[in-house]
Amino acid sequence: MLTTNYNIRSLKIFSREPFWLLVFLAIAMPLSFATWVALLNNFVIEVSGFSGVDIGWLQSAREIPGFLAVGVILVLFIMREQTLAYISLIFLSVATAATAYFPSFYGLIITTIIGSIGFHYYETVNQSLQLQWLDKKTAPSSIGWIVAAGSGTSLIVYLGIIFFWSYLNFSFLTIYFTSGLLTLLVVAFCWFRYPTFAIKKEQKTTLVLKKRYWLYYVLQFLSGARRQIFVVFASFMMVEKFGFDVHQLTSLFLVNFLVNMLIAPLIGKYIEKYGERTALIIEYSGLTVIFLLYAGLYFFDWSYIVASLLYIADHVFFGLAFAMKTYFQKIADKEDFAPTAAVGFTINHISAVFLPAILGYIWIKNNSAVFFLAAAIAFCSLIIAFLVPRNPKKGEETVLSKFFY
Repeated sequence: MLTTNYNIRSLKIFSREPFWLLVFLAIAMPLSFATWVALLNNFVIEVSGFSGVDIGWLQSAREIPGFLAVGVILVLFIMREQTLAYISLIFLSVATAATAYFPSFYGLIITTIIGSIGFHYYETVNQSLQLQWLDKKTAPSSIGWIVAAGSGTSLIVYLGIIFFWSYLNFSFLTIYFTSGLLTLLVVAFCWFRYPTFAIKKEQKTTLVLKKRYWLYYVLQFLSGARRQIFVVFASFMMVEKFGFDVHQLTSLFLVNFLVNMLIAPLIGKYIEKYGERTALIIEYSGLTVIFLLYAGLYFFDWSYIVASLLYIADHVFFGLAFAMKTYFQKIADKEDFAPTAAVGFTINHISAVFLPAILGYIWIKNNSAVFFLAAAIAFCSLIIAFLVPRNPKKGEETVLSKFFY
């Protein structure tokens, strides 16, 4: 059995080490998910005839498996996390490949839920495996490179969509099916290339809720609410308000992931040097301003160029979000990584289940109100971020820990 105690700087390229498995899994996921996201808004408007209410309900349905991510704990009774990561990606790939075959409202609900089960269960166990396999001192840099691999894959996906859509006139069906198939091929490679890696500390297979993790739980809840508003309505706005076509919206995604691919390793280095507290404060400050400017798009005669720049800036600040993951790695007991990742995802998706559907009705009445709400949530996150210690560790989970524990 291979050891999992290593430093990223000592790794040989494409060696059979856990880090490289995490990299290939990070490549497999966006092959399907980035395609699904890139085409979704044009597909539901042009093919399915969706309104803001319909997209709100679809996105709420998509988040139900995220809310039920705590079910991962039960699945771990019968299989390892590594195996669950593979199976989850298979779910995602099959659902993506089938999307265009079922363009009706209920057909999209079904394929979306299946894909969402795969996406959210993969993200849950992937976070747990990262925290278990990566060295605590260099985890931000390691995760930065893993994020860069995923962003680079998304970049290639978007370039492919632009080329095949604009120059070869590929259909929604062909692109969705091909992307799902590619994910399956990468998963098959990982399954046969890499052994089952040892876990130093067996993960608990019971529900874990600890008082000393409360700040992490609050950050997860606010992050889920804020992220959901952006994911659902920022892209939808680009199509509905500015009339973006598939290749235009995909080009915007492409620029986003090119930027993320370049800066994610730098963000990792920054977090290692200055800490999670500083990174989170910068992230939430920037997002508060950006969401206020989003709302301003409906009060001022700003062009699609301003909207596009805000969209890119939004992604840059979101790139700091994995500071929350490494913050938890520093304060948690090792056996809590898997169950708390599941609980964290459930908390993250509490608001995501009902928020898109409710905001869909607000959207058709007042678009800017949705972004004002997102700004308010980002500001609350900023206030909470000041409670993160400069050097978090067990026993010093918040700046208030010494007063209460």
